Amino acid sequence: MEAELRSQPETWARAVELRAEQKLLPASGERIAVVGCGTSWFMAQSYAALRESAGLGVTDAFAASEAPGVSRPFDARDYDAIVAITRSGTTTEVLELLDAVRASRSTARTVGIVGDPEAPLVDLVDDVVKLPFADEQSVVQTRFATTALAFVRASLGENLDRAIEDAAAAVAEELDADLVSAEQYSFLGAGWTVGLAHEAALKMREASQSWTESYPAKEYRHGPISIAAPGRVTWMFGEAPDGLAADVANTGARFENAPLDGLADLVRAQRVALARARRFELDPDRPRNLTRSVILAS
Repeated sequence: MEAELRSQPETWARAVELRAEQKLLPASGERIAVVGCGTSWFMAQSYAALRESAGLGVTDAFAASEAPGVSRPFDARDYDAIVAITRSGTTTEVLELLDAVRASRSTARTVGIVGDPEAPLVDLVDDVVKLPFADEQSVVQTRFATTALAFVRASLGENLDRAIEDAAAAVAEELDADLVSAEQYSFLGAGWTVGLAHEAALKMREASQSWTESYPAKEYRHGPISIAAPGRVTWMFGEAPDGLAADVANTGARFENAPLDGLADLVRAQRVALARARRFELDPDRPRNLTRSVILAS
């Protein structure tokens, strides 16, 4: 996990240069759905928010198991394209969804973003973006997810120079011991960083069995802030809503809001998760109850 998370500035830079592959993603104005499971679902949420906020077309994000096309036809929503994000390309729910789309004779074009270039998903989509340089050995995902998001951000016309520089800084910085030893973490985001908040919470649970929660930032004060207390952390990705820092300070909790690109700040959260795993003598490469890919019995 450490080697993979530290390689992220390099893998992001490589993804930015994949200009031909970026053109395989849906064009401006197309109505699209983005699907994935676990970490990939959270990256789908961030992609959807970024694409819509850029005015490039309706973009919905679904957990693959809950997407239209499983329980009802995709054509009911008139999508022009479906983008599936999956590191392994073997996740049962994603493959079942793509099979269902094909069986329904939907006119939607399918695009896969995958780490393993030999995965079964490759034969189920119309177009495929292969990111083998971002694939991983660790069960706990770091660089594939963030590299996939860097790739789609570049496809939307974003300049990722600052994000890559921030990620390099996030990899190199010395972690605050108090941040690593906190009792509880609440991760918050707004817009495209909501997906990052959900992913940070998942990473902390997977790697270190820590108590974490995640919310859209403005929803945090509608109840969840009741969990904030001394020795706990409220971690905001991106610009915080007015007054939030003061409200958290009043609880005695630590408010963490680094002046970094949100994706780079996620690297910091990954590092905290790794440090906590080591603190508790856990193996983040082989977390309990988890495997690299979820393949369900038929």
